[in-house]
Amino acid sequence: MILDRERLWADFAAICDCGGRQTGTESEAAATLLLAKMGEEATGVAPRTESFPYSGWSAVSGEVVLASGERLPANPLLRSASTPSGGLEAEVIDLGRGTSDEFEAHRHEIAGRIVLVRHELMFAAGTVHRRLKYEAAVKAGAAGFLIAGPLAGELVAGSSGRGEEPGIPAAGISPETALALARTAAGYTRVRLFVEGREHVESADNLIFDLPGRADEWVVLSAHIDGHALGESALDNASGLAAALAVARALRLSGQERRRGIRLAFFNAEEWALTGSAFHVESMTAEERDSVMLNVNLDSVAGGRRLTALTSGFDAIEPFLLGCAAQVSIPLGLFRPLQMNSDHGNFARAGIPAFRLVDGFNDHEADARYVLTPRDRRDLATEDQLLRTARLSAEIVSQATSIESGRARAWRQRSS
Repeated sequence: MILDRERLWADFAAICDCGGRQTGTESEAAATLLLAKMGEEATGVAPRTESFPYSGWSAVSGEVVLASGERLPANPLLRSASTPSGGLEAEVIDLGRGTSDEFEAHRHEIAGRIVLVRHELMFAAGTVHRRLKYEAAVKAGAAGFLIAGPLAGELVAGSSGRGEEPGIPAAGISPETALALARTAAGYTRVRLFVEGREHVESADNLIFDLPGRADEWVVLSAHIDGHALGESALDNASGLAAALAVARALRLSGQERRRGIRLAFFNAEEWALTGSAFHVESMTAEERDSVMLNVNLDSVAGGRRLTALTSGFDAIEPFLLGCAAQVSIPLGLFRPLQMNSDHGNFARAGIPAFRLVDGFNDHEADARYVLTPRDRRDLATEDQLLRTARLSAEIVSQATSIESGRARAWRQRSS
């Protein structure tokens, strides 16, 4: 099996050229069109397009105004509620990381105030996801929500996780702005928060490419199309898209006869609470779900020093994955608890063995820490990182498509 190193990097760069790819933007539309062509070239089959509705939203503006009149930039989080036209005036309460203990300790001080928390490394065992912090703020009666990014002088992006409920205004700020909002001996800092967004019903497209095998069984190789407006969404997730294309191309050209088919799936609106993959999985019949032996989800697979498989509670797949890693001499870490932080989560919740391959897990010094910031650009990745990911992924998919059905079925067993 031959992986084209130069083509892998060229595909990665071409996807980054589209920009941040936030769903509903011209950038995302251009990327979806490009990936339809790329996927067809890699697989030799035209894409099956899955169009699905989602709660569209676009940011207009955001800022924090101090009592002195100084205006500090803020980046509205996806699906954020808007403030009144005159802004939201309130005190800011800093809850640090925004853990459940911190919310509990300040439970009598949160109502009516703007909660401030910190962005964390997205890929770590103890990470408290932004959406959980937002939900805790809403539940505690907060008037607004601010999250400070890790990069000096830069804003941070992300989704608020708000659905159709009213919600509260939410925005990402720089660490310097967070310092300006610190509580003093005089009390809590009072600010006026402005967040404006526009809501509209939209539709987006998943792209599905099927390469059938002898049996009506499938291995789904997935990566998400969309990203955020800040930066190029290079690590998250041009890296996964480029690697998936390379794997699909190499397996098709290998001429290997497969017991089961390969389904290359490019999901959209992943950053919108995994909406595209949820639509895909929910649209499947029970028989179709049963025919999927494994989901290999590539998301943020460059920017670190070691790959990790998030195995979603499916401990039976772990020896198989480690065996594949040994076969290509690539170190692989394992993390078993289910994390609903990418599209594999929807497969796992449906009882389908699924894992996410991610780079830089639990490594707070890895470049992966710049995901969701303006620094998420192509220079954070290297050709060697992308090739390493593609080699391991190709070995996993190749073996998963040929392994005996009884052994593949056993992957569904969970120890707990």
